[in-house]
Amino acid sequence: MAGCGMSWLKILGVVIVGALLLTVGILLGHFAIPKAGNGQGAPSQGMPNWVQTVGRDLNESLLQSFMDQVESGKIRENLKTLASQPHMATTKGDEELVKLLLSRWQDPQIGLDSTSEDVYGAFLSFPDPQRPNSVAVGVWAMENSNQIFSTRRSEKEVTADQAHADVVQPYAAYAPPGNPRGRLVYANQGKRSDYQELVNLGINLNGTIAITRYGGADRAAKAVNGAEFGVAGVVVYTDPADINDGRASEEETYPNSWYLPPSGVERGSYNGYFGDLLTPYYPAKEFTYRIKESEIQGIPPIPTQPIGFEDAQTLICNLSGPVAPASWQGSLGCSYPVGPGFRTGGLFPNTSDVQVNVYNQRVIKNSSNVMGFIRGSEEPDRYVLYGNHRDSWVHGAIDPSSGTAVMLEITRVLGKMLKEGKWRPRRSIIFGSWGAEEFGLIGSTEYTEEFYSKLRDRSVAYINVDISVFANATLRAQGTPPAQSVIFAAAKQVQTPASSSMSVYDNWRNHFNRISPSYGVIPNLGSLGAGSDYASFIHYLGITSMDIAYTYDRNKTSARIYPAYHTAFDTFDYADRFIDPGFTSHQAVARTVGNVLLRLADSLVLPLNVSDYGEKLDELYSAAAQGDFLANLTANNLSLDPLKAAIGQFKSVAADFNQRITKLKEEESPSPLQIRMVNDQIMLLERAFLNPQAFPNKYYYSHVIWASKSSDQATFPGLADAYTSALETGDWDQVQKHLTIVVQAVESAASTLEAVA
Repeated sequence: MAGCGMSWLKILGVVIVGALLLTVGILLGHFAIPKAGNGQGAPSQGMPNWVQTVGRDLNESLLQSFMDQVESGKIRENLKTLASQPHMATTKGDEELVKLLLSRWQDPQIGLDSTSEDVYGAFLSFPDPQRPNSVAVGVWAMENSNQIFSTRRSEKEVTADQAHADVVQPYAAYAPPGNPRGRLVYANQGKRSDYQELVNLGINLNGTIAITRYGGADRAAKAVNGAEFGVAGVVVYTDPADINDGRASEEETYPNSWYLPPSGVERGSYNGYFGDLLTPYYPAKEFTYRIKESEIQGIPPIPTQPIGFEDAQTLICNLSGPVAPASWQGSLGCSYPVGPGFRTGGLFPNTSDVQVNVYNQRVIKNSSNVMGFIRGSEEPDRYVLYGNHRDSWVHGAIDPSSGTAVMLEITRVLGKMLKEGKWRPRRSIIFGSWGAEEFGLIGSTEYTEEFYSKLRDRSVAYINVDISVFANATLRAQGTPPAQSVIFAAAKQVQTPASSSMSVYDNWRNHFNRISPSYGVIPNLGSLGAGSDYASFIHYLGITSMDIAYTYDRNKTSARIYPAYHTAFDTFDYADRFIDPGFTSHQAVARTVGNVLLRLADSLVLPLNVSDYGEKLDELYSAAAQGDFLANLTANNLSLDPLKAAIGQFKSVAADFNQRITKLKEEESPSPLQIRMVNDQIMLLERAFLNPQAFPNKYYYSHVIWASKSSDQATFPGLADAYTSALETGDWDQVQKHLTIVVQAVESAASTLEAVA
């Protein structure tokens, strides 16, 4: 009987196990087999959300719906509101825009999931409203001083919307106060080589005042370079040859055209670095350690003041001395002498000196970033960032309100889709309205410092739209190589304003193109420097970044930038009449950038092509592997072979990586973990090019491909600078060091993309 009992127990056990296996099989079949759902984000009855949505890809019809809803009229309304009054950082106008953005992004019908206002104590510089800055000419003697001439204190008002009590007088932010006086010299663009040229002409620069034109060197560098040669003060102006295609009369300039009027003065931050100057690498909070003002680098050590070209004409055309080189000549209506001092028989006595009067004040004031958030549904811990600064020098219709107007339209459409339950992105989207950008990219840099670890570990890409429309001819995009593919894909889906039969992509290729070894003739994607808020994201954090705008036809104008840049003439009227009548280029930018944003936020596999880095690495290598550069390396027993091998390895690994992605996409139900793995490899590729020890004397610059450089050698920046320095000093060890840095970075990038064993 005992043996029979054991048999029945075995049979019962088999039945129970079989029933359990059947139940598990039914459950697995129920949840694993795809069911016909009722649309994006709406799972079949009884099915968990993640089962249906974890593998969803970009919805092309939703993408088209977004673009269809972007309205040029709404963007125009936004711009008119944004540029209605001056809104320099921390002023009343800026504070009102903070409230406006919070209100829009908190709107129950078109708002985002959440918002925040992040406040930083920024170190800023303002003119003294009671003592205006000026540049004066006079004869100053012990017993009898006589001022003969003084520059304008403000621009001439030519339209009604230009006038406002809060228009800040022209000044050079961060220039120190002082009243230096001396003989005037013309120093072209204020480059170090320009000052050296004056010395070569036999001019003693000690105690002189230098007048320089914008361009060629950074604003601050004009004064920093001058001080090294003994210059006591600097005057800066915009030459009509550089901004107006040579036009200089009132009849030829705004309001009769887009050209800068003679009284126009370009304001700006005379700051060679970015981020808050007192808190490098730390967010500017109340608890933060601040360095001493005397320790700040990269700002003018001598008083500096910008003026209009009508005043510059009065000064330069009355100089004495030899005629300046042909490349230094401009469009002020005279042959430019270099000085020093004024000529006999001119407007001023030849005993006259120039005095630069600067009364700027440096203060710490609270500046806000306004942040808007849309939480991702499947990958909320992966961020797609979109930013634009808010502050301007005056009304700032183009810089930066054209970009803010576009951002507000994008968030209006996305917010409406979100609130109506029609869409939620796969990944989280973060919008940033940065504060105090004009003073040195302060808001965005403080943000990257405060949230360094989180942004470094989770950020997919950063999209920057500062000035969205310089003019209405063509798209202009800058970015790191992986961004090329997603920008191209978006630009192909947007019609150019000029023709319903031509895409933004084709129009862009017609204006700016290059021959790619891989793709043939394609639009040229420019490189990122440090001119806007993408700087800390790419140079400090190593996040794939891009900057997108519409711009002018360079076959029709040689303007350095749009002519009213940073002046009191950058108003809504100027934008409405001359930059983009009808706001169709603003609309094209909004559609293109919004398309890029949705592709990055919603695509199953990130639409960033890592192989495109190979062409840039080849280009930088080729610049070093020829001519005198290679000959001098060889003469000093330095070889480029390890670098060539590393680049070859990167290109091979990147090609294999793309093949793996292709196979993954072909699978009917790709593993979510495999998708996550390749997306992380794409996301982290840019970080592999960071080396925090590579450029110890350059704040934030750690990307060995895109760091700033002073050399004109067209190769890797650290290698280029070390090579140029070695030609003068003979220190080829530094060249070897930077070769090592580049090889290591390229090898690290290759290993980032290798298949995980």
